[in-house]
Amino acid sequence: MSGTGANSFDGQALLRALRAALAFGCARTFAVFAVSVLFTFGNPLLGTASPAMALDFFKKADEEELAVADPLSYVVSFEAVNVTDDEAAALKNASNLVADADLPVSGSLGLLTKAGADRDGLVGRLYELARYGGVVDIRIAGRPLDSISPTEDFGRAGVVPVTIRIDGGRPFAFGRVAVAGDASDMGSALSGMVEGAPAYSTVILEEQARIVSDLKATGHPFAEVTDTIVEADHNNATLDVTLTVRSGPRADLGEASVSGAESVDAAFIHTQAAIVTGQPYTPEVLASAQKRLRELEVFETVEVREGEALDENGRLPVEIIVTERKHRYFGVGATFSNAEGAGVEGYWGHRNLFGRAEKLRVEGSVSRIGEADDLDGLNYSTAILFEKPAIYGPKNTFTANIRAVSENTNAFERRSVRGGFGIRHEIDKRQTLSAALDLDWSQIAERNRKTTHLIFSTPLEYEYDGSDNALDPKEGFRFSALLEPATDLANDAAFVKGRVTASAYFTPPDAGNVTFAARGSVGSIAGASLMSIPADRRFYAGGGGSIRGFAYQSVGPRNAAGDLTGGLSVVEGSLEARLTVADKFGVVPFLDFGNVSRSATPDFGNMRFGAGVGIRYVTPFGPLRLDVGVPLDRRKGEDPWAIYAGIGQAF
Repeated sequence: MSGTGANSFDGQALLRALRAALAFGCARTFAVFAVSVLFTFGNPLLGTASPAMALDFFKKADEEELAVADPLSYVVSFEAVNVTDDEAAALKNASNLVADADLPVSGSLGLLTKAGADRDGLVGRLYELARYGGVVDIRIAGRPLDSISPTEDFGRAGVVPVTIRIDGGRPFAFGRVAVAGDASDMGSALSGMVEGAPAYSTVILEEQARIVSDLKATGHPFAEVTDTIVEADHNNATLDVTLTVRSGPRADLGEASVSGAESVDAAFIHTQAAIVTGQPYTPEVLASAQKRLRELEVFETVEVREGEALDENGRLPVEIIVTERKHRYFGVGATFSNAEGAGVEGYWGHRNLFGRAEKLRVEGSVSRIGEADDLDGLNYSTAILFEKPAIYGPKNTFTANIRAVSENTNAFERRSVRGGFGIRHEIDKRQTLSAALDLDWSQIAERNRKTTHLIFSTPLEYEYDGSDNALDPKEGFRFSALLEPATDLANDAAFVKGRVTASAYFTPPDAGNVTFAARGSVGSIAGASLMSIPADRRFYAGGGGSIRGFAYQSVGPRNAAGDLTGGLSVVEGSLEARLTVADKFGVVPFLDFGNVSRSATPDFGNMRFGAGVGIRYVTPFGPLRLDVGVPLDRRKGEDPWAIYAGIGQAF
């Protein structure tokens, strides 16, 4: 890879995740320990690794378990000149000879093969650094690689010396850049490949992909870059690039076929995909169809594949290929807390009740075992949940539920039966809008009084998720707004509860190992006095999802006897710096703050503050979270610290 004049080469050569939750906390000064064991009927509740992740796993297992035939050891030295320190480090990291120096190769031929592949990889890495006049010189036992016969035997030499010397040469810049073919007008849209810009090979590949993507987005399903000619002028250190692009015909979508469905109705799959014959082709239409089908949670895999040729009507056929999951599942769990006692829970569910991805889930739990003085002091909960997608269109989902609760907290005791139904509408891939009708009968006992309520409410909720990851966001913005008008039919009272929550995430481009995250939330209840509002509907603060460092629902107004009363408004906020300190581990210092007020007007003063630090361990289904927080303005009777755990970031 050296010389003067012009050279040319072919530029073309260039889980479903399962969500789970495990939490433990501290309500006094001791940690709470929680263990959850989940089972699925016919299908373990395990996440699926990506192909690359599975490949790495088995590769490592093979290397550890399989003996190397005719093992030969080597020692390697590495030198890179005429490059920056960062470029030298990148080249060294790209060398498999260096990375695997502690592992024996399979004989002399194995060493020669590894060295040849390493040279090709290092040449490619130089191209990525815009160095097209560099030289990669690899020698084995002092001899140039190209001069060694494949039958050479290094076995008698003991540990074989290997040297890698790289001369980076001059960095190249783009010279003449052109787009040819029937999409030659795309040349004016090139952004990275401009004269004088660094001629990184990765930029060439990115521009090829972007041109094809742009053409497909305008309805050309068979767009492709058919040829890439790259000419390196070593005298001037410039790179001339010509991309030949074929846009292909513009096409509408044709018939969509379904294969692989067993118990899920194929006609329903077709309806939910919402691929309409005759609508213009774009990759976004197919990607949206695939996303909607995956979100049904009845399929193990979903592939929406465009046809390889147009049909007789000049339209592009589409094939929907699915494999189904086991539809029945159940789970059991157990928890223990020194402050709240033991608990048991269980659930049973069906993901495809009537053949059109209807979900039914029955669940129940008992807690405060060992903490309560009698059976009446235990916490009980049972619920039946139902969900039916594709109601009057693929973007609408019908939901219904009924739940019975017997709850004992530090602030109140509650016995409740609540049921309702509603519609969730997908506005687009980032926005949803939900509306429901709820009826809730409850009996609530506070310290000095007992009340009965029958509340009819119509909760409305809007959600926007512009983040890049559900469990571990690094960029983007989230926003939600809840408005719930309610009428207490048993007490002739009416009120409106509202809450707005927003969070933002930012990872500086020059500091990819840290993500800054912020969250803020404001809520208010208007229309009735504090004591006219049922205790379970008021605002409280404190705990793992609120102000860390404080016990659950321990922050808020109290009466003259010191009992928690809750409030009519709440303000909460959190700041985090999510630092990656190793491949799988992270450290997260955080500051939480908030306040609950008796007034319906949020009080941004008199904030309570909690701070602490957490650790994260990265898994395929999201980071495992462990946070320890302390109250910065601890008051008499409050715990000195608290611990929280779960899966996914705190917000």
